[in-house]
Amino acid sequence: MPSKVLYSLLPCLTKKEKDANGSYLLNGSILLEDLIASSDGKLTNPIRHYSADELIKATNNFHSSCLVLENALYNIFTGFLDNRLVIIKKEGRRDDSYCNFDQAKNEVIRDIIISMQMSTHKNVLKLLGCCLEFPIPALVLEHAGKGVLNAVGGLGVNDSLNWKTRLRVAKQLANAITYLHTAFPRPIIHRNLKHSCIFLDDEFVPKISDFSDSITIPPEQSHVEDLVKGTFGYLDPAYRKSGCITEQTDVYSFGVILLVFLTGLNASKQNQAAEKWESLVSYVKLHACDDQFQMIVDPKILEGLGGEDEQAQQKQLHEFLSLALLCTQDKSEARPDMIDVAKELVRIENSTFPPR
Repeated sequence: MPSKVLYSLLPCLTKKEKDANGSYLLNGSILLEDLIASSDGKLTNPIRHYSADELIKATNNFHSSCLVLENALYNIFTGFLDNRLVIIKKEGRRDDSYCNFDQAKNEVIRDIIISMQMSTHKNVLKLLGCCLEFPIPALVLEHAGKGVLNAVGGLGVNDSLNWKTRLRVAKQLANAITYLHTAFPRPIIHRNLKHSCIFLDDEFVPKISDFSDSITIPPEQSHVEDLVKGTFGYLDPAYRKSGCITEQTDVYSFGVILLVFLTGLNASKQNQAAEKWESLVSYVKLHACDDQFQMIVDPKILEGLGGEDEQAQQKQLHEFLSLALLCTQDKSEARPDMIDVAKELVRIENSTFPPR
């Protein structure tokens, strides 16, 4: 924390202002140190700093009317900054026992760093700046007009996407994850891919966000061991058992996202008969083994099929399912690399919807 000497140099500030300055200096030093370490000493992307007062004013003091997403880890608000609509992501833990303060801060700093590195990619929610004056920093991100995906791969309460859009979104997401794995000196693993970290802009272009759990695989290693983090339904079973994180950890989670798009179902659901929660992967594999394709595919997709291309569209759905099942194999070594998943999605899309 800032020393008493620092406060003596700021005699005209209120306690609130001193606290803000203290957080700014402490968070800024941690961020700078981590930035230098992650970029081999080369800082090429300057980042805008917003004051706490600017964010408070932009969100009407983080009023519930501006809240668009809330969970145990963070809250996401919309607000106006620099005469435009933005997204403001602020730590929102309400139970101090859930996660210690230092861990929470480290996660947010990690989110800022990876977001900076990925901001040039068109399928990543662009980081506009951050605020270091809160005890745990806040992020300022570009606004995505359509909002965040819901648990069944649609928008809002019951606004579903047509099949062509679902397929295109999946293809573009695969490109972004491939970039995350291959564009840097060492692969970066997102580690918590799920519906709520995917936003769509006004043109239905997907934007990945939330890199707070991301981790880099060390040099000359194929994996890294760490505490198990993730979301039930999306969590790689091999990682859950071993604690070993590989590129295939993201492949599994992405495969679940594919299944959510295909089925229009939640990644996990409650089995009333067995009185337990079961994963979408288990549900799909059960019906795939019984060749119950109609039980797997979202009825809204099947309703949209027809015309001269119906047979080709049916084939496309089968190939999409096969790819999703390949990505969600229990053994990580049986899964494809993300770059191959991306290529296959391009092929599947072009088989019925050729590029113009």
